[in-house]
Amino acid sequence: MTKPRSFADRFIDTIEWLAAMFVGIVALNIFVNVVLRKFFSTSIPDSYDFGRMLLGILIFWGIAATSYRGGHITVDLVWAAVSRRKKRLIDVFATLVLLFVVTVQTVMLVDKVRLTWQDHVLTYDLNIPTWPFYAVAWAGDVCAVALIAIRTWRLVFQPEALHDQHFDQVE
Repeated sequence: MTKPRSFADRFIDTIEWLAAMFVGIVALNIFVNVVLRKFFSTSIPDSYDFGRMLLGILIFWGIAATSYRGGHITVDLVWAAVSRRKKRLIDVFATLVLLFVVTVQTVMLVDKVRLTWQDHVLTYDLNIPTWPFYAVAWAGDVCAVALIAIRTWRLVFQPEALHDQHFDQVE
């Protein structure tokens, strides 16, 4: 019998699925625009604006997905040479630094969303407000903060709950 999944695990899975959906949306936008240009000599109105904003959304939701799993780029030269206990300390310290940086980034990004809304910034062709795209990107950053906080908690109190390649290695 399988163990019921916790709320945190379901939340993490949802964030990862959302990030994957944004990859698909960006790819679909590019594919449709290329097909329209190649075969019909036309394009999606505001496709450049949509592509640019969707890419921003993808980046912030990607940060959320990779930050929890530890899938981002790391330098493990020192980490590989120390004991298991020191590895965990390094991981906790690095995750706390990441949590601080992404939290500051999230606070600054909410100001960008607010200013974009106040300035009534619109897309070029269809005059669609751009602030909702910025808000969705900001939501990805908020999710990144939440997932990094969950990772930090688990590193300190529940390291067995992490599905991390670092803890799966045999010393």
